[in-house]
Amino acid sequence: MTPGDSLANGQRSLGDPDIGYPLWPPLTSGCPRTSTDEVAYPLEVDYTYEKVDRALFTRPGHVNRGDGHDRWAPLLPPLSAPGLGEGGTPLVEIGDGVFIKDESRNPTWSHKDRLNRCTVSAAVGVGAEGIVVASSGNHGASAAAYAARAGLRCVVLGSDSMPPAVDSFLNAYGAVVLPVPQEDRWPLMRRLVDRLGLHPVSNLTVTHTGHPFGPEGYKTIAYEVFTELGVPRAVFVPTGYGELLYGVWKGFAELKRLGVAERTPRMFSCEPAAGGPLAASLRSGRLGAPIEVGPTSAYAIDCSVAGHRGVVAIRESGGQALLVSDEEMLSAQSEMARQGLWAEVSSAAALAGLRGLGGFDGPVVCVSTSSGFKDLAVGSRRSEPVEPTWEAVAGRLRKAGFPA
Repeated sequence: MTPGDSLANGQRSLGDPDIGYPLWPPLTSGCPRTSTDEVAYPLEVDYTYEKVDRALFTRPGHVNRGDGHDRWAPLLPPLSAPGLGEGGTPLVEIGDGVFIKDESRNPTWSHKDRLNRCTVSAAVGVGAEGIVVASSGNHGASAAAYAARAGLRCVVLGSDSMPPAVDSFLNAYGAVVLPVPQEDRWPLMRRLVDRLGLHPVSNLTVTHTGHPFGPEGYKTIAYEVFTELGVPRAVFVPTGYGELLYGVWKGFAELKRLGVAERTPRMFSCEPAAGGPLAASLRSGRLGAPIEVGPTSAYAIDCSVAGHRGVVAIRESGGQALLVSDEEMLSAQSEMARQGLWAEVSSAAALAGLRGLGGFDGPVVCVSTSSGFKDLAVGSRRSEPVEPTWEAVAGRLRKAGFPA
């Protein structure tokens, strides 16, 4: 597939869907007509839907690991950057109609690869020589990989406490890593954009808008789930700024719009109870008020401010914003590990949200966003040495419950 296969035809404001803009350039600072100093409204990509071939969702072979985003090119922004085989991740049933969409199987072990194929393609499309990203986790590692693949420079504004796996990714891909305090990342990113002409692939605004092309990549999760399972009753999503939540919702909404699916699932956001800005926004009816975030192991989704995308996904799907404790996430992480799936704590928020809600009729999908290798504490996990004698080995086995 080539960039010309895309049916994208413009950008549309989520602040007012009647307001549209040309497809280029991507409006990375939010909708200029509806945003205010307090609230920034994001843009989404619009398409010539009447030209979409419905056979896109019905042809045999629902998991095409080598295709990457190229299979879905008509319903994505122009894919000007080469891919890495993103997507095609397994849908694993763990019992009672509960399925885990295991995004750790992506090239850099997280869902962010779906987003960054699209955002780095935008950088190529506007002729940028490089990208800049503010991240100390999955997003930075993924952006660096896709920039390297596209032959672009990459600057990452991170922290000195990033997970060891992420640090390894960034250095391997040749990114320029600048550890700075979190509150300084966004202002510095704006200056790098203005002074060096780097293309921003993460947020620039006071309330989260992100890149308009990015969440389009997450729609492919919905496409894959549909071709393998149909439309589930509900989808549970670990939620920070809400880009993943919205992208998956938009994918299902498009399937219904195209007449391929008869209904859409309810969407459930799953945020750390130590924060939860989306849940707070929905309770108060006010978007943009920062909240205080307490200590949590779910560092990847411990956001202090919500984005409008998440509000749209919850309201339009008839879903719900859930808060989950660290204890619940750790329990869900252990449950997944017993099924052979090792997820980072943040990724286990989806299953924790489902378990906290109780029973749910019909097939349910929980999105697991990233590998346990990405956790901050992973480097501290060490097995205790044992003497190579039967007595010592038997004692360790008895301690673990074996009848040694």
